[in-house]
Amino acid sequence: MMMEKRHTVRKYLDKPLDMDLIGLLNDRIERNNCVYNLTFKLITNNSDGLSSLARLMSNNSVQNYIILAGKDNSDLDKKIGYCGADLILYAQSLGLNTWWCGGMFNGKNALKHLDNKAVRVNGVIAIGYGKTQGVPHKSKTADQVSHYKGDAPEWFTSGIKALLLAPSALNRQPYIVNGEGNKVSLKVKNGTFSQVDLGIGKYFFELGAGKSNFEWEDTL
Repeated sequence: MMMEKRHTVRKYLDKPLDMDLIGLLNDRIERNNCVYNLTFKLITNNSDGLSSLARLMSNNSVQNYIILAGKDNSDLDKKIGYCGADLILYAQSLGLNTWWCGGMFNGKNALKHLDNKAVRVNGVIAIGYGKTQGVPHKSKTADQVSHYKGDAPEWFTSGIKALLLAPSALNRQPYIVNGEGNKVSLKVKNGTFSQVDLGIGKYFFELGAGKSNFEWEDTL
């Protein structure tokens, strides 16, 4: 599964993205933009959307990134998390590696690349050919993040397993998941990027559990 293969990678090879892959990524980005009313954009041969600290951590090896932006509203961060999660797993399926630079981005520089300036940038995803495939992050247990009333069905267990593979701000895995029957609620502890984490968590849980097996108690 792409979820198990995908890890954060901060250092990249000096190798331009294949043109075919750029086309596929742009198609996927456009699809998410249309469905969720976002303004994501792939920037190639440039790293100006990363903070100076992020560039330092990468040894200035990042050459491409995806801008995570959209019209500011109460659901924006959740949608950024959900669609960003889709993109990092899709990138992995194309043989690429990613680094979600949540708190280490330069929104002012990223905004310069967007035609619509009336949006809010809340993160960038570095993308390219990693020098390594990264390593798994330390994970909480299922019992630490979830509770199911009664005997948990297989889809719920699979959803939690997938959720624990999701990236989160500072790798805190701030999830609280409750299930009863086919109803599931997923909440996150308050903190920086908590709503982004919520969107990421929902995407991973859905992928693991199967969207047809349950219903969210709250919508995206």
